[in-house]
Parts: sequence; C-alpha cells; structure tokens
Amino acid sequence: MNLPNKLTVLRIILVPVFMALLLLGYGYAALAVFIVASLTDLLDGQIARRQGLVTTFGKFMDPLADKILVISAIVIMVEQGIFPSWAAMIVIARELAVTGLRTIAASEGIIMAAGWSGKIKTACTMVGLCVMMTPVGKLGLGPVSLNAVIVGIIVVTTLYSGCEYFVKNGHVLKIK
Repeated sequence: MNLPNKLTVLRIILVPVFMALLLLGYGYAALAVFIVASLTDLLDGQIARRQGLVTTFGKFMDPLADKILVISAIVIMVEQGIFPSWAAMIVIARELAVTGLRTIAASEGIIMAAGWSGKIKTACTMVGLCVMMTPVGKLGLGPVSLNAVIVGIIVVTTLYSGCEYFVKNGHVLKIK
C-alpha cells in the first residue's frame, strides 16, 4: 500500500477517535484529531498526483473517507445543537447524490473528476467545522453568530458544487 492510500486509511481510523473525543467532551483534543485527519486529505491527493501513485483504491476510498469524517462531525454537532439538522440534511443529500452520479458514471466507464467547486466546498466545510468546534464559533456578529455564517457558507458551497456536478455530468443519467 502506497503512502497516499495509507494516509486515507489513517483518516478513516481517526474518525472514531475524533468522535469519541468529541462526545466525551474533549473538544480541543477532538479538534486536533479532526485537523490532522483533514490535513491527510490535503496531503494524500497531492502526493498521489505528484508521484504518480493514483490508484483505484484511492479514487474510491479518498472521497469516502472525506464524507465519513465530515458527516460524523456534522451529525455529532447536530446532536449537540451546534449545527442545524436542515443544513446537515443538505450536506448529506448532496454527498449521496454525487456519489450516486459517480457510481452511474463508473458503470458506464466514465470517470468524473473532482471539480474545483467540490474542493472549495470541502475546504470551507472542514475549516468551518474546525471553527465551530471552538468557542470562537459562538461569537456574535451583530444579530447572528459566527456559526450561523459558517453554516451558510457550508450550505451555499455544498449546493453550488452539487449543482455543478449535475450540470457538468447530468448526461450520464440519460434523461430524455
């Protein structure tokens, strides 16, 4: 197993550690684990592309690891009253829809490359969730909290990137 794939597996292994720490009230330790896991996402893709180590395993597991990490954080934050359930549903629905589209494309022999909007969505989401795990997220910005602004950014980037995937790749569905 090459280094990028090991980093992806490490990210998956870190998810239950992150979840346990967050649920047990060790917020800063959970945040540190989340940051490390998020950084493995940044590193694995860069290393794979630069060193020609792109694999089928990596193409499948890397986006899955990202989804598991982000959705686990969001679900716990919903439980803790930090993240609204309606926004969580938008994130989860987008992930399921894009995964479904990718699956159909793959069955037709079509590889759907990740778009820049998806990368921006992932970065905004991971950074935003990090801020929401700290007391800074509860700071007020006039009538709204910073968390509300972050949720708004996550929802907008999620919807935009999801729409972009379907606009660029909707032909895979062969709707007539």
